[in-house]
Amino acid sequence: MGKTIAEKIISSHAGRDVKPNDITVVDVDVVMAQDGTGPLAVSQLKKMGFDKVKNPAKSIFFIDHASPSPRKELSNSHTVLREYAGNAGMVLSEVGEGVCHQILVESFVSPGDIVIGADSHTCTSGALGAFATGMGSTDIAVGFALAKTWLMVPPTIKVNFNNALAKGVYAKDLIIHLIGKITAEGATYKALEFSGSRSSKMSIEDRFTISNMAVEAGAKAGIFESDEVTKEYLNSIGRAALYKKIFADDDAVYEDIIDIDCSELEPMISKPHTVDNVSPVSMMEKVKVNQVLIGTCTNGRLSDLKIAADILKGRKVASGVRLLVVPASRKIYLDALESGIIKTLIESGAVVESPGCGPCVGVHQGALADNEVCLSTQNRNFKGRMGNPDSFIYLSSPATAAYSAVKGYIADVREIL
Repeated sequence: MGKTIAEKIISSHAGRDVKPNDITVVDVDVVMAQDGTGPLAVSQLKKMGFDKVKNPAKSIFFIDHASPSPRKELSNSHTVLREYAGNAGMVLSEVGEGVCHQILVESFVSPGDIVIGADSHTCTSGALGAFATGMGSTDIAVGFALAKTWLMVPPTIKVNFNNALAKGVYAKDLIIHLIGKITAEGATYKALEFSGSRSSKMSIEDRFTISNMAVEAGAKAGIFESDEVTKEYLNSIGRAALYKKIFADDDAVYEDIIDIDCSELEPMISKPHTVDNVSPVSMMEKVKVNQVLIGTCTNGRLSDLKIAADILKGRKVASGVRLLVVPASRKIYLDALESGIIKTLIESGAVVESPGCGPCVGVHQGALADNEVCLSTQNRNFKGRMGNPDSFIYLSSPATAAYSAVKGYIADVREIL
């Protein structure tokens, strides 16, 4: 019997053949925590008596959620991470370097890896053909200490994205549509394996967007096979030697197969307060927006910023709307500066912030007031997500977000395409 991508990767790291629902111990290639989850991992490491980690070169603390720190308590947490990383010889990604999930794919993750992180959106790295999943801080502490973890092998749902994208439709619209279709619990503790004629033509950045949001359907992992697109990306960042072909067997067994005709889809919105509360933009009433956020680990990449800049060029953000832009990493920020994208965004009225997670997680740099509405390209719109449980978060693609910032309400970008 053939294997899915998840089953192949887990089998190779377990040293034996595994099947869905098996429980196994596996070797781990990359382990990470961020500044919200890392201090607890350090506390657990110390309780277990570990002052060193098994694989320091692939053990990373990221300071990205409160970056730079907005208050002393978080500054003290950062000190905990800096001191432990320094003593243990771990990698420390400092303030301004970027969001953990983007830095992982830029610098650490390779096809075929098992990646565990104390952050639910660790599944982003699945776009490179890795099995990447989030865990709690105690499990991550063990992963740091031993470079091993335990897993229950997830069943796999195969999602075929087929045919060309319709006008105004982007990768973000595909994943919002999928989550709406299967619900926020539709893939709980399952792997989503993305395939189909459209998937093979997607840019690596589009794949990052889709894998990033797999967890919003409850998935343990969201995986693409590695192919020439993956190879070209690794080559572009100086890691071509780490490429390997990762794919499912032709006779792999799936729990379910979902076919999506991309040509039939419209620009999509996730409405408050759940990601699976979806609607085509065309069915929305004119919802006035107070703030628009373009960026985050979901849509803060160069192609996302370019899409927004192309729409905003020669236009101005509507009066009464705050447009925040957050590149996902320092590299992306620099590339956007060099290309003129940042200049265009600022000229339109945008505020460009340093790479990090601040407004997305409601820590700082863009918390909402009571009853305010934010249209965001982030991955999650739960009540209170952006720092205020009395506000409202809608999710969209960068194109829809940029056009809505100009109009002052949630608007259909196809009007100008």
